[in-house]
Amino acid sequence: MNLKDLIRNIPDFPKPGIQFKDIESIVENPDAFSYVTEQFAEAMQSHQVDKILALDARGFLFGAALAHHQKVPLVMARKKGKLAGECVSESYALEYRDAEVELQKTAVSAGDRVLIIDDLLATGGTAKAAASLVSKVGGVVALFAFVIELEGLNGRKQLGDSNILSLVQF
Repeated sequence: MNLKDLIRNIPDFPKPGIQFKDIESIVENPDAFSYVTEQFAEAMQSHQVDKILALDARGFLFGAALAHHQKVPLVMARKKGKLAGECVSESYALEYRDAEVELQKTAVSAGDRVLIIDDLLATGGTAKAAASLVSKVGGVVALFAFVIELEGLNGRKQLGDSNILSLVQF
């Protein structure tokens, strides 16, 4: 399946100069959504994943589908102030602003092997912050999974020698 043909480009969103890659057309298409889930599930098999950490907010779509498909627990990394209970946090820079992400301290246990999933790898700031959260609570990042990778923004470099899967590259 050619996912690239389904991904809409929305110019100047959320601010001038940004070329937003919209994955909504993938989740609106049951065959495409299933294909994405199956591709992630296949990659996950060789990485002994204990938990899936989905990033706020579009990562939740793919993470929930994958967790259900694989019968693996889903945990969420959310924007600061959106999670109850004790959390660890990490600040990072996006392409167009600074942000902070949090994880409940009990979401990942020491030694858990975690797949971090999101819709897009751009500069790598969000994914790197999520990896830091996993590390802070004693987990290990087994794999990063993204629907889209914007190669020109070099996000892969932020993630070092990690295992990374991206289904579509722009």
